[in-house]
Amino acid sequence: MDSETLLRRDFRRILLIKLSALGDVIHTIPVLNQLRRRYPDAEIHWLTKPAMAELIGHHPALDRVILFHDEEWRRPWRTGAKALRTLWTLVRALRGGRYDLVIDLHGQIRSAACTLLTGAPVRIGFDRPREEVRKASARKLPANAYRHAWAGAREGSWLAYTHPIRLATLDTHAVDRYLRVGLLLGFEPAPADFSFPIPEAAERRAGALLAEHGIGAAPESRFVLLAPGSAWETKRWTAEGFAAVARHVLDRGLPVVLIGSGKDRLACRAVAERAPGVADLCGRTALTELAAIVRRAAVVVTNDSGPMHLAAALGRPTVSMFGPTDPLWIGPYGQPDAVISAELSCAPCYLRQLRRCPHGHACMYGLAPEEVIARIERALAPAEARPAARRIASAGE
Repeated sequence: MDSETLLRRDFRRILLIKLSALGDVIHTIPVLNQLRRRYPDAEIHWLTKPAMAELIGHHPALDRVILFHDEEWRRPWRTGAKALRTLWTLVRALRGGRYDLVIDLHGQIRSAACTLLTGAPVRIGFDRPREEVRKASARKLPANAYRHAWAGAREGSWLAYTHPIRLATLDTHAVDRYLRVGLLLGFEPAPADFSFPIPEAAERRAGALLAEHGIGAAPESRFVLLAPGSAWETKRWTAEGFAAVARHVLDRGLPVVLIGSGKDRLACRAVAERAPGVADLCGRTALTELAAIVRRAAVVVTNDSGPMHLAAALGRPTVSMFGPTDPLWIGPYGQPDAVISAELSCAPCYLRQLRRCPHGHACMYGLAPEEVIARIERALAPAEARPAARRIASAGE
């Protein structure tokens, strides 16, 4: 199918693939909202992991969420027949979907396999990594950034696509990169729309959790939210740094709330032990409840993590510490002034384990609490006293 025909085609059954993680799923929501506007009568499904389904499953633009249970397939010798049953259920759902369009924004071999299983005649995904795309940028990053960061569809997944999404430069935020699918499908030009519903039950649960610590629902009941965890150990700022911020905010008379997944409990506990009086809700919220709490926060302070992207999507003022990752590619969307970085020559490196860093993790350990506190104070200031926000621009613009 040529490009002109693709632009005019009225697709009726569409599958969107983004399996994880939280930040990546949030970055995909603008694509979902555009798909619904472009194809108002289509049936739209989303293939994702169960944890992510809890966040997007209520979205009015979606007709169905298909679950990807890879946790059972990783150890089939333990899960046995259950793994085979869930795999067969997935195959039946993909084959039975009768999709005429599949958009794979995950770009790995497992998502590409799912794309091919659908048998859809039109399969869109990112192009393979190309040297000329990397060299198109005027920025010169460390070699590790190009070696380990995203540079295109991975693991040969591009072979599954009939229509690749081509990039002129890597220096584009992930949200804008995902929205380039609209060049193939004819999306109307519009700002990224992150709107998604938060169920009333999640709002009530969030209110109850905050009320346990004396934090009310009234607009004047402001609090600062800290998210000290991250999936990569190299992305984490120090517990003492977060604690120093927490102590300052508490001394200022505002409550401090810690949030994160169950995997972040140790990181949150380390901050709570150093800053008595914080409300530690780590591991106690589903994703919709987390969203409800984030939406109520006056300021959200994070590493490069899912809660950071959630805060940006919900329009909350954010202060984010960056070290091994690139804020142009993956920073809090629309909030370039939210990023605090040591700007060292070795960063971004995109290394995930501390043991692989030869520089003592200076990019994160060297960030001073005083700078973070100053950014928080600026975000807490009345709107008329704050500098105007600027949109994140791609280097190629």
